[in-house]
Amino acid sequence: MSGRVEIEYCTQCRWLPRAAWLAQELLTTFEAELSELALKPGKGGVFVVRVDDEVVWDRKEQGFPEPTAVKQAVRDRVAPGRSLGHSDRSARE
Repeated sequence: MSGRVEIEYCTQCRWLPRAAWLAQELLTTFEAELSELALKPGKGGVFVVRVDDEVVWDRKEQGFPEPTAVKQAVRDRVAPGRSLGHSDRSARE
């Protein structure tokens, strides 16, 4: 099983609570698909989500993510084809 997620967050900006909340959302949604979820302290306004070392969300390029957007990006890499229920419907309509 792959499925290692890393959330790098800025400690100077005090974004740990946001990173921890997003981590909880991902672990709840993908408890069977993820092998690991790491919170990585960073600096300089960083807030980046990686799956197996591939950047799937970068705040500097995309702004702060909605949980649904990150779940879809993670799903596409760890469980392609899996429905996310109401999260998918709202994004596709």
